[in-house]
Amino acid sequence: MTAAYFVVGANHRTCSGAVRDGLTAEEPELPALLARLRAAGLEQAVWLSTCDRVEVLGVHPRPADAARLVTEILAERAGVPVDGLAGQVFIQTGDGAVRHVFAVASSLDSQIIGEPHVLGQVKDAHRLSAAAGLTGPELEALLQAAYAAAKRVRSETPIAEGATSVVAAAVQVARDVHGGLDRRAALLLGLGDMGGLVLDGLREAGLTRVSLAAPNDRRGETAARRRDAHFVPWADVGAALDAADIVVTAAGLGRYTLTPEPVKVALKRRRYRPVFVIDAAIPADVDPGVAALDDVFVYDLADLERVALQGRVGRQGALQAAWRIVDEQIAAFTRGRAERAAVPAVAALRAHFEAERRRVLAEHGGLDAGAATRLLINRLLHTPSEALKAMAAGGTAEGGAEEAGRLLTALFGLDHTDRQRGRDDAAEGDGST
Repeated sequence: MTAAYFVVGANHRTCSGAVRDGLTAEEPELPALLARLRAAGLEQAVWLSTCDRVEVLGVHPRPADAARLVTEILAERAGVPVDGLAGQVFIQTGDGAVRHVFAVASSLDSQIIGEPHVLGQVKDAHRLSAAAGLTGPELEALLQAAYAAAKRVRSETPIAEGATSVVAAAVQVARDVHGGLDRRAALLLGLGDMGGLVLDGLREAGLTRVSLAAPNDRRGETAARRRDAHFVPWADVGAALDAADIVVTAAGLGRYTLTPEPVKVALKRRRYRPVFVIDAAIPADVDPGVAALDDVFVYDLADLERVALQGRVGRQGALQAAWRIVDEQIAAFTRGRAERAAVPAVAALRAHFEAERRRVLAEHGGLDAGAATRLLINRLLHTPSEALKAMAAGGTAEGGAEEAGRLLTALFGLDHTDRQRGRDDAAEGDGST
């Protein structure tokens, strides 16, 4: 049975941040999760876990069965019944799974199209799967083809400038609000990838004081150490707002994590020094009432894109060009896979022809070349000829016989003259004039 690709996952569009938080795994946890996949019978699989997506992609002879197994493992991971993930996870198999993997690697499935982190995250997940012995030729072929597509997208289109320009816009607005950033403090709420990307841009622009809080304190403390930031327990976020000149939200919990009341209290304690708030979450983290407060400037990702882009036509053109490249690479990958799948049949056909040739020579070694080749041709064509006649005699299978005839025409490069000669020979064999 031919193996097919599958993807099961939850991302920023399909799943709430709370559920994603239960599914997300830090790198030290992944070997055990990969072992769990192996124990479930999966031989080729990658577990991709970021703040914005948790996806398991793999290869299996029965992709629907594999998807069901993975969904059960995800539910086990999240501590919810399987039906508790209904509507929270997506499943893609076959060509849909291939397209999804190419889109993710090329950053066409990210919150901000073109963001640079996801390709590295896919490669890291691939590396861990290889170390766990969970890769094989089919999965390797898919991932290498996806990497090639991502490389072309980044080198042949300006798509990556989108994420860069959004971060640059955040830096620009921060400077408009606060002037120099070297003496300002920022608070990151949540662990979404885009929030981290914005924070990195602010740091490159001179920001030095950063605090970080996440709904899961354990993950928040780990992320704070990794980012060289001050850790703030989630319960203490209200007090931490007092010192925050810039607040970047990236939790995406499906409910507002920044509401007017604590911001009002912080503003009073700050003596109404302005606060720049960047809502980098999907769905939104910031209650609309926060933007109505004096001295608070709230921008979401769409606002930053508007600041960054001189014209949306150019952006759409880059996106269309990126998808054309991805579609070309998918077509080449699919064609190559089909060609490789035909190799065993071609090899078997060659072996069969060679065996018949040897048999003719062994049985009729005294024949001249003409007689020997005619005998060989008759032997080679006997079985397919009988099969074609049987298909034609079946009445309702006439269409099948015609299709087989078209296939033979394509396989052997028969032209009109060859087909007419065949009809004439057949007529003579029937005694027709």
